[in-house]
Amino acid sequence: MLNSGSSSVKYQLLDMRDSSRLAVGLVERIGEQTSRLKHTPLAAGGDSREVTGPIADHDAALKAVAEELAKDGLGLDSPELAAIGHRVVHGGRRFTEPTIIDDAVLAEIERLIPVAPLHNPANLTGIRTAQALRPDLPQVAVFDTAFHTTMPESAARYAIDVETADRYRVRRYGFHGTSHAYVSRATAKLLGKAPEDVNVIVLHLGNGASASAVRKGRCVDTSMGLTPLEGLVMGTRSGDMDPAVIFHLMRVGGMSADAIDTLLNKRSGLIGLCGDNDMREIRRRIDEGDEQARLAFDIYIHRLKKYIGAYCAVLGTVDAVAFTAGVGENAAPVREAAVAGLEGLGLAVDAELNAVRGDAPRLISPEHARVAVAVVPTDEELEIATQTYALVGKNN
Repeated sequence: MLNSGSSSVKYQLLDMRDSSRLAVGLVERIGEQTSRLKHTPLAAGGDSREVTGPIADHDAALKAVAEELAKDGLGLDSPELAAIGHRVVHGGRRFTEPTIIDDAVLAEIERLIPVAPLHNPANLTGIRTAQALRPDLPQVAVFDTAFHTTMPESAARYAIDVETADRYRVRRYGFHGTSHAYVSRATAKLLGKAPEDVNVIVLHLGNGASASAVRKGRCVDTSMGLTPLEGLVMGTRSGDMDPAVIFHLMRVGGMSADAIDTLLNKRSGLIGLCGDNDMREIRRRIDEGDEQARLAFDIYIHRLKKYIGAYCAVLGTVDAVAFTAGVGENAAPVREAAVAGLEGLGLAVDAELNAVRGDAPRLISPEHARVAVAVVPTDEELEIATQTYALVGKNN
């Protein structure tokens, strides 16, 4: 499984007979003199290894990964390697499920670059490099947007001129789809039910953050839109905002479109409000009486509550609210604050259960609560591998 970013490659080698991980790793700072590859051979039970020094490009990065895997007898040339799954951020409306990559698929991913300029180019680079290394293997694209293609038009459409929207593909696509798909199913399993028998609100809270309303296993609404900028307050992104703020900054502030793009994506959210985008540091500052950190936290929670309430209305009946990703899984104060005061919606957390840390899915709501509140660790890599394996098995 490959997740190629603009200057990084995350990878995992999985044995899908039992979903076990054989190796995991990360190549970061590609293109710099300080590149680093960290490789952990889980199957061999060995210690992590690091390789430092310049790695010029993604081609060099994947070749370095292949060398590390080969040291453990798990080389990319292994006849047991059945397929390579790739995370692709934006699939538009066309790709609603995992897809075997061919020239037409590559062309469509490339065509979508204007709506995913930071992600799709890097995803393409990773795919082409992997194809060159193993041209005989099926390469599968698993799209972040695919899970959200089940949204009805009433949720996916913006209220702008239809002809303009269609011409420029302006609509709500949603992101973090592999996480929302995995967590919604895992939450149903935690409740002892089938996905088609439950309604779940999934809160994926990391540096990037998104919410989704999942009815009977199908997404009916999500917080991110045309790009990952819309929705919740995030680490460096503003989330929801009056669009006229952009015109105001252009006309009154004299800011360019690029400057505003940088402001809203990289200098807003928590880091813009208090100078920190690490929730652990923000909570430490709050404990020391820092009012700026407190305000940033309160704004973050206020937006989160609004989406929980909105998705309760969208779903009508909610069986569970699931917290996931770095903040959602580890920040008990965020979970407590997010549902505080929502008892009328059937939401509450048990303080003792909420304080427990662990790697397994667990309930943190009081016994016999009307709506279950859960912490469900996400596993996007396993989801990508599972979808890849299912597709390759179906075709072979």
